Amino acid sequence: MTRTLEHDLRDAVDAEVRFSSGDRALYAADASNFREVPRGVVIPKSMDEMAKIIAICARHGASIVHRGGGTSLAGQTVSAGSVVIDSSKYCNRILEIDPQARLARVEPGVVLDDLRKAAGEHGLTFGPDPATHNHNTLGGMLGNNSCGVHSLYARRTVDNVRELEALTYDGARLTLGATSDEVLAQKLIEPGREGEIYRGLKALRDGYADEIRRRYPRIPRRVSGYSLDELLPERGFHVGRALVGSESTCVTILSATLELVPDPKHKVLLVIGFDDVANAADAVPDLLKFRHDKDSNGLIALEGMDADLPHYMKVKDFRVEDLQYLSKGNGWLLAQFGGDTQAEAEHHAEACRQRLKPHPHVVDMRLLSDPEEREKLWKVREAGLGSTAWVPGMADTWPGWEDSAVGPEQLGAYMRELKALYAKYDYKGSMYGHFGDGLIHTRITFGLHTDEQVANYRSFLEEAAALVVRYGGTLSGEHGDGRQRAELLPIMYGEKLIEAFGEFKRIWDPLGRMNPGKIVNPKPLDTDLRYGPQFERQKPEYHTLLQFPESRNSFSRAVMRCVGVGECRRHEGGTMCPSYRGTREEKHSTRGRSRLLQEMLEGDPIRNDMQSDAVHEALDLCLSCKACKHECPVSVDMASYRAEFLHHYFKSHPRPLASYGMGLVHVWAPWAAKAPWLMNLITQTPGLSAIAKIVAGVHPDRDLPKIAGKTARAQWRSASQHRDKRAILWMDSFNNHFTPAPLLAAGQVLELSGHEVMASPKGLCCGRPFYDYGRLEAARAYLERCLDVLTPLLDERTWLVGVEPSCLSVFKTELLSFFPDDARAKRLSERALTLGQYLTMHGHAPIYLERDVAVHGHCHHKSVIGIDAEIALLSATGRKAKLLDDGCCGMAGAFGYETQKYPVSEAIAKQGLLEHLDQTPDDHLIAADGFSCRHQITHFSKRQHQTLPELLLAAMTRGETA
Repeated sequence: MTRTLEHDLRDAVDAEVRFSSGDRALYAADASNFREVPRGVVIPKSMDEMAKIIAICARHGASIVHRGGGTSLAGQTVSAGSVVIDSSKYCNRILEIDPQARLARVEPGVVLDDLRKAAGEHGLTFGPDPATHNHNTLGGMLGNNSCGVHSLYARRTVDNVRELEALTYDGARLTLGATSDEVLAQKLIEPGREGEIYRGLKALRDGYADEIRRRYPRIPRRVSGYSLDELLPERGFHVGRALVGSESTCVTILSATLELVPDPKHKVLLVIGFDDVANAADAVPDLLKFRHDKDSNGLIALEGMDADLPHYMKVKDFRVEDLQYLSKGNGWLLAQFGGDTQAEAEHHAEACRQRLKPHPHVVDMRLLSDPEEREKLWKVREAGLGSTAWVPGMADTWPGWEDSAVGPEQLGAYMRELKALYAKYDYKGSMYGHFGDGLIHTRITFGLHTDEQVANYRSFLEEAAALVVRYGGTLSGEHGDGRQRAELLPIMYGEKLIEAFGEFKRIWDPLGRMNPGKIVNPKPLDTDLRYGPQFERQKPEYHTLLQFPESRNSFSRAVMRCVGVGECRRHEGGTMCPSYRGTREEKHSTRGRSRLLQEMLEGDPIRNDMQSDAVHEALDLCLSCKACKHECPVSVDMASYRAEFLHHYFKSHPRPLASYGMGLVHVWAPWAAKAPWLMNLITQTPGLSAIAKIVAGVHPDRDLPKIAGKTARAQWRSASQHRDKRAILWMDSFNNHFTPAPLLAAGQVLELSGHEVMASPKGLCCGRPFYDYGRLEAARAYLERCLDVLTPLLDERTWLVGVEPSCLSVFKTELLSFFPDDARAKRLSERALTLGQYLTMHGHAPIYLERDVAVHGHCHHKSVIGIDAEIALLSATGRKAKLLDDGCCGMAGAFGYETQKYPVSEAIAKQGLLEHLDQTPDDHLIAADGFSCRHQITHFSKRQHQTLPELLLAAMTRGETA
């Protein structure tokens, strides 16, 4: 029996070998327009395995493609029938940092920010820094020759490579760097594969040197094509650098020795507003005079953007608060200056400001010295790709011509002609990018859904390629060629250099097995389109209970929102995506889940009927934290997609045990409250509790919550009547039955603040746990009852005030998803407030708090509701109140109880919440409003904690109210 590739790989290596339909579907797309289903996926656990993996693939004649962060915009990491090798999960070690030599040696899976953080301890950094720096890998940067914001002084990735350790498809392992004449002479006479490669490279160099010098653009950002110019004598015949930007079409990179640069000690940002973005581009050459070529002081970054970018952010309500740091204008340059001191950095910026004062097109200038303000404005610029995608009321935008570049002195003129080309095809697209290097980023309204749209797309790209070449520019100044631009390379380089590219690839990869169809022998740029005409004709539409108004009430359109930018794959900062952070698995990222839902629409290789086990497996570890809806630049709402999918999936699949235990806590808790001693006897007694956990599907190490002796509702007695303002205190099931103290404290705080308080009517529940297991019919019925009962009570003087964020978030999101056009739902959503929001709205603030406070925010509190009011209230006490940037606690209602999910819950807690709690001084108070969060803190850390209502009550009873 002939052994298969999959079996041979499993037998020979410890790597994760994945050839299932779900795994193949997961890696069928990147951030580009293209989709190609691979043969399988291999995730090596060490670089030592790489030679074995490739040797086995070679024995089977299987082509391979390498993948890092998966954010390629040109289709570099999709390859039909190839084996995808993903090094990001395990092969991510920083092998060495030599601060004296300013060098770092890394594996290809290292995330850029991890290297920058390690180098930063020595006052150094790796200069190239794309907008995806918090999740893109060094291997991807080497493959695409990435650049980024600070290429003004750090240049491209290729310019920062000292040496590569590489492996050819046929097994030659080589160390590649600059080659002196003496070393080259020795290499040429060596026997074997290495000598053969060097002889081929020298012959290629000698045969095409004049053409390379003539045709390669002399601009800062040439990325398109192979880096054959690095083989020229004047460039030191640097074989390692010649491979940078080759998109894994030639070799496998095992490790890279990279050059580090000093990180400016102090930075400021000069925001320059112009009357038009093209006029801003015209001013770039003047600003470049403030650049210091020999150090990292002076001008170190010069970014630009047009008025459309902030407009789109306002329409999407994304990072709108950060736009306040822009100056006035209709187009902007963001000029960053570095210095050894703050005064020096500000001196450079002020000199530039004085230079620009008489400029006829400058509208306004603003200097940002505060690091937090600078960072927020940089985030606006970095969010460009996501901010210009899926803009409500506008046609869909696509990559395709997203990083063309010219010389900076030509930028304004090129931009005007490019805009005219847009107009010719009736296209729109915001322009922003690395203006200091002459590069424009954009997403364009290509359409791509009909044959006519695809034909126009091809015609436009051909004209755009001719235009940028006429300006002496490059098709790609950052993202590479891939599937997107390789077919256009003859326009830029001519047929002779295209022959040279083919020869270069054959020297390294004679059989053509390394990432075929990229740079050399490309497939047509208008084939294999993910959402092309064929997809549009066969795309299924599903009847759903939840509505998706932001996606034209279409579930299919909603799940297509993810554009692959990969913000959900970051390792720290924000909340998204906790299950990815806990597992480092692509399928457990928001992007991975989106990809599988999109593949479900394709129907091959996975099913398209909402019954796919592969999709369920990916969605099962989603905590429904809702952070993606808030933090993802295209507002992917995975919690809603998950609930809708599970609603359909569980029609023909059994629900897990936990869905009947903790998943129905709001159903059985009222019955348990009639005899709490009996329930506690079962859940708190050793032996009995173990049986109860087995029955309920709860992990044996997880403590079950204890039912309160008396519910909050039973204990609450209102002492306030007929006051001007009234609060309906929402008696959520969690606090009401298990921890009454926060609800009772909230009621007392409201009364002390001079407000009438009434408990929410008995029998009402938001049904929060229903969504975790797809019980959408029941959830809708619960909310209909809430609308019927609460609507008459919510008059002009009455608000609904809650303590549990996960319950309040139902009224902010799910309620409107079920009833998007119901005026009652909109009113209830607007009138549902946290205690902090309610008190802030009415101008109340306590004036005393005995200690500083560290606040852990519930995911829904941070992502859906907003936690600024709570932080402001605590800060008003005169003590410091800090919101911990600790992500998700990992509990998420029933999630952390489930036997299979407990290890992930623990991993999430350890890498975020627990680490931050350990760093919090013992004398700080710990505040956490979420019931699940408090349970997680108690279970893993034993730190004492209180809710905001309890802290405020303590403050108010020790002092007076303002």
